[in-house]
Amino acid sequence: MKVLKINWYFLVVIILTLNLGLTSCDDDDDTGKEDPKEETNTIVDIASSDATFSILVEALTKADLVSALSGSTEYTVFAPTNTAFEALLSELGASSLDDISKDELTKILLYHVVAGANSSTVLSTGYYPSISEKEGGYYYSIYFNKEDLMLNGAASITQADVMADNGYIHIIDAVMLPPSITDHAIANPALSSLTAAVVKAELATTLDDDENNFTVFAPTDDAFEMLFEDLDVTLDDLSKEALTPILLYHVVNAFVPAAQVTSGYVSALAMGQDNYLSANIDVSNSTVMLNKATVVLTDVVATNGIVHVIDQVLMPNTVVDLAMNNTAFSILVEAVVKAELAETLSGEGPFTVFAPTNAAFEALFATLNVNGIEDLSKETLTPILLAHVVSGNVRSSDLSNGSVPTLNTEKDLTIDISSKVMIDGDISVIIADVQGTNGVVHAIDKVIVP
Repeated sequence: MKVLKINWYFLVVIILTLNLGLTSCDDDDDTGKEDPKEETNTIVDIASSDATFSILVEALTKADLVSALSGSTEYTVFAPTNTAFEALLSELGASSLDDISKDELTKILLYHVVAGANSSTVLSTGYYPSISEKEGGYYYSIYFNKEDLMLNGAASITQADVMADNGYIHIIDAVMLPPSITDHAIANPALSSLTAAVVKAELATTLDDDENNFTVFAPTDDAFEMLFEDLDVTLDDLSKEALTPILLYHVVNAFVPAAQVTSGYVSALAMGQDNYLSANIDVSNSTVMLNKATVVLTDVVATNGIVHVIDQVLMPNTVVDLAMNNTAFSILVEAVVKAELAETLSGEGPFTVFAPTNAAFEALFATLNVNGIEDLSKETLTPILLAHVVSGNVRSSDLSNGSVPTLNTEKDLTIDISSKVMIDGDISVIIADVQGTNGVVHAIDKVIVP
């Protein structure tokens, strides 16, 4: 029995020794192995694995964008096929991507990319900023029409929702170039009346020129329909000569995104009395108003400017309209209506109006110990108002020291421009050169009393 116990003891020792040896060998083997590489399915991986996108991959490589679209940041890519790129090269007269500069290629490619993972169910009709930058943190806009799965009215989504680790790919049948203002108008069905008007007025080329940098306030089709109803006309009834000043009244010769819009007057490209016409912007409330129009959509970025959509067509303003479109002159308008001078001052003119603000009128009411215009008769108001009107389109640069006659034949104004424009010694011009179709308005801080 003693021998049997010894044999069992040695057997256990041998087994333990063998196990330790095997474990040691396994550990040695593990130190020589590499972890298997993690497989990825990024946007670039998907494009690289499909010969249909070989030109796209070549373009991404040339533009040094492979790394950006292979990372963890999520994007939505509208991916043109080889056929789409071949059509673009033919259109540009290029034989290959080598004929397109890296900078230009980068701008084009980034225009096909939107931040975030957007499936076709998430996308809705409207504008999306691409990641292709124009200037100052503003990016070229893409218009997506969900009804027909079209981008900018030119590229169709032929296959949607190719899911990647870092976003979505939607395959399209045309390469998109960053659009001009004209291109944006053409692409959006809600701006078809504007497009037709621009074409009829022969302004399409102007609004397509990348040498310009405009801000366009674009009326919707509904806005044009309201205008046509008010005028009892159709677009066909309006001549090029009639349309041109109306359309140019919606164009400002500067790049003005919504964040830079402030209350005050802007000069449009429409001309009146040999000067650019003024329009009033009011941002005092939660909405942005341009004359009587409301801005309903902002910052549609184009290669040659920016578009803000509005709900009314702007008509070039007379001096009376300018006052009516600015709440700071509401008491003046009330006085002009009561004195029955609105029709006169809406006539051919030209007139120069020194326009007292509401604060100026309120100071007058306090001096006269009256409550408001309702306490003043037409006979009292008329000579006061006519003392604020000078014949001719007299801008601030036309003024000089001396006496100026008014439409009140018994009252001349004494002008002093020594330091700033002063009237009768104690009245200041606080806003100058608000240009209308039939004259110019200068805002003043006191009512002129004959």
